[in-house]
Amino acid sequence: MHETTLNRRQWIAASGALAAAAWSAPKLAMAAEPIANRTSPHFKLSLAAYSYRKLLQGNKPELTLADFINDCAKMQLDGTELTSYYFPPNVTTEQLLALKHQAFLLGLSVSGTAVGNDFGHPAGEEREKQIAGVKTWIDNAAVLTAPVIRIFAGHDKKGVAADESHRLMVEGMQEVCDYAGTKGVFLALENHGGPTSTAEGLLKLVKDVDSPWFGVNLDTGNFHSDDIYGELAQVAPYALNVQVKVVVSGPDKKKVPTDFARIAKILRDANYRGFVVLEYEEEADPREECPKYIETLREALA
Repeated sequence: MHETTLNRRQWIAASGALAAAAWSAPKLAMAAEPIANRTSPHFKLSLAAYSYRKLLQGNKPELTLADFINDCAKMQLDGTELTSYYFPPNVTTEQLLALKHQAFLLGLSVSGTAVGNDFGHPAGEEREKQIAGVKTWIDNAAVLTAPVIRIFAGHDKKGVAADESHRLMVEGMQEVCDYAGTKGVFLALENHGGPTSTAEGLLKLVKDVDSPWFGVNLDTGNFHSDDIYGELAQVAPYALNVQVKVVVSGPDKKKVPTDFARIAKILRDANYRGFVVLEYEEEADPREECPKYIETLREALA
């Protein structure tokens, strides 16, 4: 009996060793290259809470994030993007879990969140504050099970040389990406003016941050060159998240309707797989306009 037991134990140990040897974690792709292994496109629809900003902010907001989540469910969306700006300043875990609970019961994923940050500040209190704020929201995103956070690079500061500004931004993003990886949260750099106002400038930053938890938040309304759609196509292979505006504008800043069919083609050609998030910024009532644009987007991506 003792020999049989021992042999069984030896067999279990040996089996475990073989299984461990046979399995190894998949190699994590680095953000410096287009995202690999996307063999076909797949789109999920979400709405950014930023679309409801006029209703969610102020001393007496008209709506709460819970109301926004309800509206997302009514639009038959797959996700809801809960922008950090509309949470209480010191949001609690209980408050985060309540929204996660609500979203899940309504069949929604928390598709992501977004923070405001600026890593262009030189060493000092303000820079540390910016880094700490992003880390706090990485923790919050992990509680929400939000897979990605939209971040900014920041802005060049007076008296800081361009190469030093680039270094500051890269180092800031590197630090928060290293932390995000420990929480299983992706960080997505948005094309949002300054050094990220062009596809070339954006990708220069992306390629200098060495993290498999880093990529791009592709905002369709934030390039203003003579070749807006060409720049979007350059960046799309790096996209972790896509936010679609309803207008675009070139160097003359004149707004023209977004070509949703062209956006859809760019994403298909890049084999983008993930959330496509409507971010409505125009003046009309978002509760009336967002459902209309969601349907337009749904048709374009079908």
